[in-house]
Amino acid sequence: MKITTESVNEFKAFIEAHNFFFISGHKEPDGDAIASCLGIADILDTFKKPYQLLSVGPFKRNEILPYKELFSDTMEFMDDSERKKAGLIIVDCSEIARLGDIDGDLKGLDTFVIDHHKTSGLTENMKGYIDGNAPACTYLIQQFYEEIIGPIPKKTAEILFLGFCTDTGFFRFLSLDSAPVFEAVSRLVSYGADPRETYRKITSGKPYSTRKLLGVLLSKAETYLDGRLVVTYESLDDTKKYGGEGRDSDALYQNLLAVRGVEAVVFLRQDTPTTCTGGFRSQDAVDVSLVAAKFGGGGHKNASGMSCNGRVETLIPQIVKEFARIM
Repeated sequence: MKITTESVNEFKAFIEAHNFFFISGHKEPDGDAIASCLGIADILDTFKKPYQLLSVGPFKRNEILPYKELFSDTMEFMDDSERKKAGLIIVDCSEIARLGDIDGDLKGLDTFVIDHHKTSGLTENMKGYIDGNAPACTYLIQQFYEEIIGPIPKKTAEILFLGFCTDTGFFRFLSLDSAPVFEAVSRLVSYGADPRETYRKITSGKPYSTRKLLGVLLSKAETYLDGRLVVTYESLDDTKKYGGEGRDSDALYQNLLAVRGVEAVVFLRQDTPTTCTGGFRSQDAVDVSLVAAKFGGGGHKNASGMSCNGRVETLIPQIVKEFARIM
């Protein structure tokens, strides 16, 4: 999980070779995606390189709302000569399609990817560093910062720590081989990151409607495969009644995975009459990324997501069938 000297040099050369940068993470951003973007921005600041932060949002999570105004869903205009000297830095995913409907043309830009998802990969025209064993993209950003620049300022350390905590469930998803990860986290705390304040930002201040919606989703949950799989969903009517700007899927997964015998949980949301998004979580043994990939998504062994055309009532049997193949 330690980045290579070759990758550090390649990223530094990429920065030095361009006059302007677009920085973006995946649509439906979480704390890790936003914090990784901001970490890259702080690296570019030290090189005095201009950039634009891009995200189509939506910024639904409390911990990332304070950073919403720093991002845009519309690219700054560039003529052909300016585009030739511009670079695109993608974090926390590796596909331009996963960035969402950004207003502008990202294709053809010289691109560098930093990602930690198991299902990610580089195309022939991309540079980058992908480590599917890294627990968070911010863990990789931290290493790039320290190797290229040195000790991290307090403000940047706080942001990276926030992203790290959101993607690791405040460390509860880490495995036995995580000593180097905790060493990196210790450095962030030594730079000024506050664990207690970060936990408060992530877990508090949620709208009351999220508690009501959580109850609805728990009441809709059904078990499959002899109780080893639980599936629940959010309908368009649920979103209309309880609002689309606040939900607590992390609490949902925790509650359902705590049930005796449950090995995996699926949460589907009907976003439009013809499109759905889904989240997949599991205990150690079940690789949910294999199922997510079948529906155009991806991610990690125990935490993945997807977005596809379809309706909940037709997708559930298909998803259950795919889980039956691997459980």
